[in-house]
Amino acid sequence: MGNKTLAILKPDSIRKNYTGDIIKMILAAGFKIKGMKMIRMTTESAKVFYLVHKDRSFYNDLVEYMTSGQCVPMALEKENAVSEFRKLIGATDPTQAEDGTVRKLYAKDKAENAVHGSDSDENAAIEIAHFFSTQELI
Repeated sequence: MGNKTLAILKPDSIRKNYTGDIIKMILAAGFKIKGMKMIRMTTESAKVFYLVHKDRSFYNDLVEYMTSGQCVPMALEKENAVSEFRKLIGATDPTQAEDGTVRKLYAKDKAENAVHGSDSDENAAIEIAHFFSTQELI
């Protein structure tokens, strides 16, 4: 198990001003923020980032949504980071997320689900590199 994962506070989190509350939850859960920035993803960047979903029916909507406003990618560190972060954020569908998870508290639905979290150690490394250079990570 790795000790790094990528989180993205998605455009709905930023628009609804949940950024600080979600970051507090992340820090309270014992994660260290190794890199963080506020950006607006370009269409090209979003298409590359979500390439794994390219053949799925929601791909174009996902790209449009992720480029609809600012987001906050964060490189996080903690032992067993991927699995620990996925526990913190809860199920993709907030109606099925555990009480107290980020998505139960802040997500609207499966599409506007507040936050992204890497699903494997391998993807975490790829996703972190998508947003951060080695020099940017502390």
